[in-house]
Amino acid sequence: MRSYSLIAPAKINLYLEIIGDRPDGYHELAMILQSIDLADQIDLHAASTEAIRVYCDHPQVPTDNSNLAYRAAALMAKKFPDAFSNFGGIDITVKKNIPVAAGLAGGSTNAAAVLVGIDLMWNLGLTQSELEELGAQLGSDVPFCISGGTVIATGRGEKLSPLPSLDHIYIVLAKYRSLEVSTAWAYKTYRQVFGSTYMTNTEDLVARASAVHSAEIVKAIVNKDAAEIANKMHNDLEKVVLPSYSQVLQLRELFAAQEGVLGTMMSGSGPSVFAIVESKAQAEIVKERIRSVIPDEDLELFVTQTIGNGIQILN
Repeated sequence: MRSYSLIAPAKINLYLEIIGDRPDGYHELAMILQSIDLADQIDLHAASTEAIRVYCDHPQVPTDNSNLAYRAAALMAKKFPDAFSNFGGIDITVKKNIPVAAGLAGGSTNAAAVLVGIDLMWNLGLTQSELEELGAQLGSDVPFCISGGTVIATGRGEKLSPLPSLDHIYIVLAKYRSLEVSTAWAYKTYRQVFGSTYMTNTEDLVARASAVHSAEIVKAIVNKDAAEIANKMHNDLEKVVLPSYSQVLQLRELFAAQEGVLGTMMSGSGPSVFAIVESKAQAEIVKERIRSVIPDEDLELFVTQTIGNGIQILN
């Protein structure tokens, strides 16, 4: 086929622990990542030239070579020059629903969709593992976004161990459109404040990362116990982001005060905050309560749910 449309789901972090520094300059992490049904649509069309072009009507999304979707296409062109020469360039249209700069892997999931789509358009026949290896060259979240579901992620986030899928756990998600938190700033600040607590021995790093497999939140996920999952959620980056960003802290405290909210946390490096709730009906009630307290149009609110998949093909 000369064109494909793909659904690219967002992700949230149910767990994020910073263990120590890696030799490559990244942090050694232990995370639990979860796909949600809030998603972008990526449309790929074969172009008549060898150009890669990105289109998006969201004002905050770049359409040049800084866009991860563009970089995903450029990577495929570099890795598979014969296919690129044979099939030509690509037009990428991003229909944006995931908030931008939100800690929800919006850019990463767009890149993942481009990798999956080009694999199909160029008849490359790549395995999921091969696609994930390519994705790791673009960003730590891209490999997860390809497969999605519920996984333990270690290393810098690229080493994935699947968990039983969590479906239909309802979530209310909030993010101020104009508010951004730099991921680099969050990790740098955490290192400055808490670096003295880092593990430095390689064996200790590996042991601590593997210990998350037996964590209580993993048992709750296996049991599909939403209340216990909510109770065991953890994000180290809250320690530096919440004191510095009063709006994020306010959202977290407001969610925590609502009836029917089982637990609330910032996702990734923020500034998105989400709450796990008892049901879809309760999620709608919580969303409206938050809106009534903060009528600011800059605040985006979503009702979403956990899903067991990553990139999906529409056609």
